[in-house]
Amino acid sequence: MLDINIGDVTAAYEGAVGIIWEMLMGEQIHVGGKEETDTLAEIAGVNPGTRVLDVLCGLGGPARHLARTCGATVVGLDATGRMVSEAVARTADESLGDRVAFRLGNALNMPFKSGTFDIVWGQDSWCYVTDKDRLIRECRRVAVPGGTIAFTDWIQTGPMSDEELHDLNAFMLFPYMETLDGYENLLRRHGFAVRECEDLSEDFASQMHRYRDALTGDLKDRIVELFGTEIFLDMERGIGLWARAADEGKVGRGRFIGRKQ
Repeated sequence: MLDINIGDVTAAYEGAVGIIWEMLMGEQIHVGGKEETDTLAEIAGVNPGTRVLDVLCGLGGPARHLARTCGATVVGLDATGRMVSEAVARTADESLGDRVAFRLGNALNMPFKSGTFDIVWGQDSWCYVTDKDRLIRECRRVAVPGGTIAFTDWIQTGPMSDEELHDLNAFMLFPYMETLDGYENLLRRHGFAVRECEDLSEDFASQMHRYRDALTGDLKDRIVELFGTEIFLDMERGIGLWARAADEGKVGRGRFIGRKQ
């Protein structure tokens, strides 16, 4: 585990890192955008009136999408002030404030009463959490009896040297990556019946290459103008490392669905 904490992540997403990843991925800031959100929502059973907690919600793109398309009531939780403020503003612009709200807070000590949400949700963001065991325990606490946990995340899918692990995690500000089996074990340990534990890594490499191509193509001049050459080169190097690791089958994504017993 790297010496990376919540302060390091929030500082990055208050500034250039958060803006650049939105430029590359769109406001949902996860692989696959709205289509992936739709898929997860269908599997998880998001319906009109479903109470959803989006843990590490970023700019609130998925939260607003679930409210618009599924009729869900969504609360987003994030530790980055700029992200929460921007999420609130964008939600107001879309007149969704009656169904979507946001809280500034720590996913390891959630500011919600036990048994509040029908579905606890996350998309490609729990990799930033230092203590995933405690995270899953908190997710279980705030879910209703029989409630659902539904999330995707970036994972380690193959053996790597210590240097590779360090460079990949340090670039992304991940304290560490979980594995497919690791997440499944955590879910079972904390009383979730696992419905799905699926490796989604098949197209991960192509997505990494797409982000790198966008970075070095149409977005290059704008990123250099906004943040300077050094930050651009750091992003180019880091995404290149991730693209190579994905090509070699060392990193990818997983989708996890469980029911609170």
